[in-house]
Amino acid sequence: MKMRTLGKSGLEVSAIGFGCMGLNFGYGHALAKDDAVNLIRAAFDRGVTFFDTAEIYGPFTNEELVGDALAPVRDKVVIATKFGFAIDPATGRSSGMNSRPERIRAVAEASLKRLKTDRIDLFYQHRVDPDVPIEDVAGAVKDLIGQGKVRHFGLSEPGAQTVRRAHAVQPVAALQNEYSLWTRGPESNGIMQACDELGIGLVPYSPLGKGFLTGAMSETTTLPENDFRSTLPRFTPAAMKANQALVDLLKTIAERKTSTPAQIALAWLLAQKPWIVPIPGTTKLHRLEENLSAADVELTGDDLAEIEQAAAAIKVEGERYPPHLMATTGR
Repeated sequence: MKMRTLGKSGLEVSAIGFGCMGLNFGYGHALAKDDAVNLIRAAFDRGVTFFDTAEIYGPFTNEELVGDALAPVRDKVVIATKFGFAIDPATGRSSGMNSRPERIRAVAEASLKRLKTDRIDLFYQHRVDPDVPIEDVAGAVKDLIGQGKVRHFGLSEPGAQTVRRAHAVQPVAALQNEYSLWTRGPESNGIMQACDELGIGLVPYSPLGKGFLTGAMSETTTLPENDFRSTLPRFTPAAMKANQALVDLLKTIAERKTSTPAQIALAWLLAQKPWIVPIPGTTKLHRLEENLSAADVELTGDDLAEIEQAAAAIKVEGERYPPHLMATTGR
């Protein structure tokens, strides 16, 4: 596996990481814990050194299985987790944001225990809390870094000005934003520019469009009610039918490259900037292997120009989140 460095942070990780959320949260099904642990270890055996989780996934249980899986190789991997939600420990329900410094400290201690480690390599604010100045958030993480409990600070789905304010207090190592061929906001909302100027890495989540860009879904796909995609405007039958044009584009390039649509989608991301590290997730070993092989797919300048020209003519239908969730991004 090729390696990349997240901006100027010095944090070196595999060029493709592993998003662990879907192993037991969000998609309407969960792997048995032993199977999830085995898949994470299979990823490590195939060169992945960057694993992403969060306390809200489960909640709590995703961090536990990541901790179990990586305990034997802890010093050879980078573990990222996240804080920022108010979670009732009894019910597991979230009641909104909470990034008050005392809450950040409490989450760090709990995450360290669940992850079976003495430090968090990358600690993201999961969503910006409008009630807590970002300077206070950055300061709290700075203190944790000073104590050796956290190594690097990250933000997920912030606005560009928030990034700059946070970075002035504690250097931001990475931003985790949704970014893919059908979600290209970071190119126009100042995020890519901020990363470039400040030396910050970008970690695209949902780099395969929550599964849609693999070509495995269509307008006839029925999602169970407990699959969070069933609530997303982009996954209505009408939107999926309209957005099939993007999958068809990926298929065209994939056939020429003797690869798959998923591999082209990931290779396209890798070709955008040397400090971009996507974190696709999966519950299947063959999909894991397919995703990781994308690091070896070479897209030429002509390939990229063709993709750009064709994608520009395709209007993506549907917002990526419903309004109440979109309101938590870009703050």
